Amino acid sequence: MWFTLNDMGTLRDQSKLEEAVEALGRLGFTTLYPVVWNGGYTYYAGTVTQQRQLQTFTLRGLQGQDPLGDLIRLARARGMQALPWFEFGFMAPPSSELATRHPQWLTSKRDGGTTSMSAAGEVVWLNPFRPEVQQLIIDLVLEVVSLYDVDGVQFDDHFSLPSAFGYDAFTRALYQRETGRPVPADPNDAAWVRWRANKLTAFVRRLRSVIRARKPSLIFSLSPNYADFAYKLQLQDWRAWVRAGLVDEVVVQLYRPDLPSFTAELDRAEFAEKTVPMAVALMAGQRLRPTDLGLLGGQLAATRQRGLGVAFFHYAPLWEATSDPMGRLRGLQELLEPSPPLTPPGG
Repeated sequence: MWFTLNDMGTLRDQSKLEEAVEALGRLGFTTLYPVVWNGGYTYYAGTVTQQRQLQTFTLRGLQGQDPLGDLIRLARARGMQALPWFEFGFMAPPSSELATRHPQWLTSKRDGGTTSMSAAGEVVWLNPFRPEVQQLIIDLVLEVVSLYDVDGVQFDDHFSLPSAFGYDAFTRALYQRETGRPVPADPNDAAWVRWRANKLTAFVRRLRSVIRARKPSLIFSLSPNYADFAYKLQLQDWRAWVRAGLVDEVVVQLYRPDLPSFTAELDRAEFAEKTVPMAVALMAGQRLRPTDLGLLGGQLAATRQRGLGVAFFHYAPLWEATSDPMGRLRGLQELLEPSPPLTPPGG
């Protein structure tokens, strides 16, 4: 289960969080992914961003507690794992201090544009090939790993670079120096895509090595899009990462509005490999729009038939987005099977 910024009402209230973790444990959830990096902000009590004179936001609970530490403690007591989620990866808002103080860290498209549209609105992209950007990500991850007794860390489809980007001066010079050729005008040129994807893979290898040196047992989790889309459009060759032993679990995002399109995606080759624990992410809902339980039930059944795990994005739509939280809870219980809590969280 993911906990996003939209779940802050639960994360910051100690009693609500206790109820939430208790309920999820009874419903059979095993792993929680709380957000710690979003919009150029860190959502935990760290100093890495302060040291770089970037935006800082020390998240405190309504009762003065550290929400991330609280969630980890509660998850551990229920036998669940907690993997902090670095949601924004290399993505940032154009107005963030991260972007405005370090414009040289940003990459660009062929026309010089530095922004693209995402589910989070207009965003810029940090250049994942620059040493300073790589060090920022490493320092953030090591800070979380050092401050908290986590079971691992998670990145997603934003731990990537849209294929239209990479035309900044730094990357152009690096490509020409290494290949002896100018950067292709076509962002989808096969060699150009492969070179950038390989660079991203090299950083994943470095990041994993640093993480494992700090704590060998940590899980490196990834929640990408399906493999063909991830490689061609996001330069994220995650199947190669898995085959090289760089990733310990994969939770593929399959947010589809109907059952036929969802089951069609499950027939992709990557779902048959299962060389690491693999799950499928289902859309529980968005803000105040919960996904119909009939659709979730069909998607859950299709996923289980293929021997895959299931994750839900995200917590709030399970109960908070419905006028009948108890009825929805009973419906989820029927889908998920373990014994339910007596009352819905926050009820």
